[in-house]
Amino acid sequence: MSLIYEDLVKSLDSKQQAYVDLELPDPTNGEYLLGVFHLIPGGDLNVLQAAAEIAAESSTGTNIKVNTETAFSRTMNALVYQLDLERELVWVAYPWRLFDRGGNVQNILTYIVGNILGMKEIQALKLMDVWFPPSMLEQYDGPSYTVDDMRKYLDVHDRPILGTIVKPKMGLTSAEYAEVCYDFWVGGGDFVKNDEPQANQDFCPYEKMVAHVKEAMNKAVKETGHKKVHSFNVSAADFDTMIERCEMITNAGFEPGSYAFLIDGITAGWMAVQTLRRRYPDVFLHFHRAAHGAFTRQENPIGFSVLVLSKFARLAGASGIHTGTAGVGKMQGTPAEDVVAAHGIQYLKSPGHFFEQTWSKIMDTDKDAINLVNEDLAHHVILEDDSWRAMKKCCPIVSGGLNPVKLKPFIDVMENVDFITTMGSGVHSHPGGTQSGAKALVQACDAYLQGMDIAEYAKDHKELAEAIEFYLNR
Repeated sequence: MSLIYEDLVKSLDSKQQAYVDLELPDPTNGEYLLGVFHLIPGGDLNVLQAAAEIAAESSTGTNIKVNTETAFSRTMNALVYQLDLERELVWVAYPWRLFDRGGNVQNILTYIVGNILGMKEIQALKLMDVWFPPSMLEQYDGPSYTVDDMRKYLDVHDRPILGTIVKPKMGLTSAEYAEVCYDFWVGGGDFVKNDEPQANQDFCPYEKMVAHVKEAMNKAVKETGHKKVHSFNVSAADFDTMIERCEMITNAGFEPGSYAFLIDGITAGWMAVQTLRRRYPDVFLHFHRAAHGAFTRQENPIGFSVLVLSKFARLAGASGIHTGTAGVGKMQGTPAEDVVAAHGIQYLKSPGHFFEQTWSKIMDTDKDAINLVNEDLAHHVILEDDSWRAMKKCCPIVSGGLNPVKLKPFIDVMENVDFITTMGSGVHSHPGGTQSGAKALVQACDAYLQGMDIAEYAKDHKELAEAIEFYLNR
């Protein structure tokens, strides 16, 4: 240990010493959830003192050593085990036995990004990455119904699932809303979602919206010969109303697979997410991340990263979560943030910002685990008949300023087509209307699949040509 680190250790008081072990022998032995924080201390504390206070507050301790701790309680202490002074980073190991053994994601987050984000001892504190050991993954639900199941239902393979968000966000009646759905579906689109504020407004009663969407879907399926999916926002004021909305949809006559449940995961809460996962394991669970920017924006010094949010969504059982457009669309984001997050939740093994996460529940050196990773990287469907071996994938859902012209640029940044794109204004503002916007999106996708430049493909496809002219400089 260098002199500077020795001096930092010597500066700790007796309480802080109990939350630091810079020689922790094996943090990846399966006993710990690991986290990496960007930390700038505040007040009079140095970086190790501040890190020790964070470890204490996020596990067993408080600001002063108490007389009620026991020998056993001390084994539950979070431990600062690594520092990078140049990059202002600290690594913390949390004994995962601290957490509710019922697979409770909100309980974990209450510890590791709960009170600590309000501590006066810090100027900056952001959780950049987390690592879950296989022994911990066994205790959590993970996704049940995945994008692979949706692909089977839609019979859509080797391309993105093409979706839209109905616009305007609010103000359409139930019938008008269903008309927009119909237009997108008959134009060739696969997937329509409620916007995240959709609820039970007086001008668009929820029960009528559900009934009219069902009629519009039936008509679109009959006319196109292709199945369709609608994602309904079931977020509500209370548990009973949320479940009532789910039951209204499941009892409306929809074919299994033709509907998803959207939950505003941050504003509705992790309990709502996990309730839906456990109550409706055969329904695609669509996690909208409204309000995430308060925590995840890169310029925000306090919070957590997009990758951390996305990993916890997968742990909780979300089938898909919005992961950003990596700077291609209108939302703040970069490939270093958004694509890393997308890959981190869709692959069985992927590098994060600091940890390589393997979502295997068995030893990652096991030959079957290694084979699963290889199959996954080859884009084969995995975990169909051996789901005990690993946690299933969570699908990136991509929205925010995309349009048909930006489809291929985003695919190039994403480096795969295993996502759902939900273009809103990029479809509905098309000069020819929603049907033409949907056709332009399908044509842009066809051009990509055929390896053709969209300008060349547009020579024989009017809707795409109009889209290029309209969107190119927007």
